[in-house]
Order: sequence, then structure tokens, then C-alpha cells
Amino acid sequence: MSVSSNGKSNNNTLALNSRLVLILGLLYFAQGLPFGLLVKSLPAILSKAGLPTEYIGLLALAAIPWALKFLWSPWVDRWGRGRPNHRKRWIVGSQCCAAGLLLVIGSFSPQWLFVDGIGYLLLLLFLLNFLFATHDIASDGLAVRLLPASLRGIGNSLQSGGYKAGMIAGGAAMLIAVQVIGWRATLWLLAAGLLLFLLPVWRFAEPIENVPPRETASFKWWARQLVRFWLRKGMGLWFLLLIGYRIGDSFGSRMIKPMLVKYDWTFSQIGMLDLVSSLVGLVGAALAGLLLMRMPRIIALVLFGALQAAGLLAWGLVDVGVAKQVLFAAIFEQFADGLSTVALFTMMMDRCRAGHEGVDYTMQACLVLMSSGLFTLVSGYSAAQWGFSAHFLLSAALALAAIMPAIFWKRAIHD
Repeated sequence: MSVSSNGKSNNNTLALNSRLVLILGLLYFAQGLPFGLLVKSLPAILSKAGLPTEYIGLLALAAIPWALKFLWSPWVDRWGRGRPNHRKRWIVGSQCCAAGLLLVIGSFSPQWLFVDGIGYLLLLLFLLNFLFATHDIASDGLAVRLLPASLRGIGNSLQSGGYKAGMIAGGAAMLIAVQVIGWRATLWLLAAGLLLFLLPVWRFAEPIENVPPRETASFKWWARQLVRFWLRKGMGLWFLLLIGYRIGDSFGSRMIKPMLVKYDWTFSQIGMLDLVSSLVGLVGAALAGLLLMRMPRIIALVLFGALQAAGLLAWGLVDVGVAKQVLFAAIFEQFADGLSTVALFTMMMDRCRAGHEGVDYTMQACLVLMSSGLFTLVSGYSAAQWGFSAHFLLSAALALAAIMPAIFWKRAIHD
């Protein structure tokens, strides 16, 4: 009887993990759609519309909710905990509202929205990012809580793959779609996709969480949720790793599309380049998950970060007039990005405390986004001041310098 019960329990666990991985892939795909729109499509579209290069970097202001989502993450963890489908309800509500907002954005004329209505566009994109930042808190909490440690590398590969696939749809595919079917039809198609992807999510039965003794919700309670995470050994160096690891990539990659537009690449050409390179990025993410089953995670973090710096260096040395060189730089950089992203996210999961998954993961993600976002804001000024080649070389140097704390971090946590 005991063997039978254990076998049944193992089968149930395997089935839960399989469904969870599928659901997480869909959730992160949905999050990749608006991010692809913001990071991949709009820089090229606005550059073509005549917006000065210096202002394109300011699109990062619309992504502020991703850097500040830790402020309301304790409430997402708290409200509804102990009830069925706690985090799923946050996810479904946020995604439905985001689909409605895309319908609103698509209803405006692009000729007005990209010039006189640019302020309204930033506001609408800010709201869209707020909804998906909340969506992300709940999704990350669900992933960290339910994924066993042995599957976190693979889980992050599929999450990263889903996110990158969403960025393809919101970025490369959207650039092509805007040229073929127009702005409004493309945005409304994205909205329909968000609703469609909720169908399997709705059918997922999220296990009920244990409810610890409730502390009175107050400012002190809120502060304790955020501070206790950092009062552990080695967290000072981990903090430096988090704030530095993605700044080179964010600082550099934002200017890829404006550079290609400046050298007369069409939307379709840019979209196809982005599609091919992003698919290679999916391969990098999948490979990272397999490698992390055998490699020490801190070694993977350093090695993949160095490859990311090399990818940015390739953009700094490329001759934009030679299509093969551009294709190589795009593929190499995206492959390295897939590797480094999975390594970082897996280690972030490992740092989370039981019972505080949403808050802990969100704080780490916010630090990454906040630091990289600050550098993104000035990326347009850097490219305009020193030229695109020098800008990418500086980005590569930043990416390489950012992995230095990892050399000392493992020793710090064991001393």
C-alpha cells in the first residue's frame, strides 16, 4: 500500500510540474508581448516617425512600474493567501485589464499618437506595464513556490523561452504586422492573443498555500517583508551582482533598432532580423537550463555574462552595411542573452525564502530593472554624443565589469 501511495504521489507531482511548466511558459509569453512592443517595436516605429534619437531612450520611463513593483508585492503575496487560486486570480485579472488597454491604445491614430499624443502614449504604456508588473509578481511567486530546486534551471529556460517568444510576437512579428495590416489591427490582434492564452491558465488548479500567523498590516509589517531578505550572509555582493549584471545589455541593446533605421533598414528587414536572432535566443535559454543541471550556478553566471559582453562588443565592431556581419552580431548577442538571463533568474529563485517567494523574487527583479532602466534612459544620449560604435563598446565594458562581484560572492557566503 505504501509503494502504491508513493507511486501515485510521484505521478501527481510529475503531472503538477508538467502543467506548471506549461502554464509558466504561457504566462511569461504574455508578459513578453508588451515588453517586445516597448523595447523592440516602438524604438524603430518612433524613429521612422521622426522622433529624435535622444528621446527614444526616454521610453524606459513607461517601464518604471517594473522597477517599483516591490512596493506592492507584499500585498499581492498577502491578499487572497489561503484561498483557492490565490495567485491565479491576480494573474487573470491583470491580463484581462491589459488586453482591454491594448484595445484602447490601438483605437488611436498612430499619426497623432506618435507626435502630438506622445505624452498620452507614455501614460498608456505606463499603465500597461503596471498591469504586467503585478502579473509578474504573482507569476514569479507561483513559480518559486511550486518549482522544485532541481527543476528551476529547466523551469527558467521555459519561462525565458516563453518570454522571448512573447517579445518576438510583440517585437519582430509586430514590426512586420504593422507594415502589412496596420497599427490598429496589430494591437487588437495582440489583445485577442492575451485573452486566448488565459484559457489553459484558467483551468490550472493552483494548490492552496498554508497561511502563517497573520501580522497586522502596517508600515512596519511592510518594511519587515522587504528588509529581512537582505540580512543574510553574502547578500552585499549579491546586491552588487543584481544591480550590475544587466546594465550593459540594457544600455546597449536599446540603440540597435535606431542604428539600423539610420542606415536605411526597413521595418520588414529589422523584423526578420529580430525574429531570427530571437529564435536563436530561445535556443540559448533552453541550453542554459540543461547546462545548469550540471554546472555550478555561479560559474554559469560568470561565463554567460562574459559571453553577453562579447555579444555587445560584436555590435560595436560590426559594419552595418554588411548584412552578414549584422546577422552574426544579432545572433551572437541574443544567444548569449538567453544563456545569461536563465542563469541569473535561476540564482534569484535560489535566494528566495520559503513563504516569501513573491516578495523576495520581486525585490531582486526590481533591482535588476531599476539599475538597467537608469542606463537605458541615457542610452540615446550616449549614442547621439559618441556614435553607435563607441556606444556599444562602452556597453560591452559595462557588462564585463558587472560580473566581477561574482568572483568573490561564493567565497563570501561560505566564510
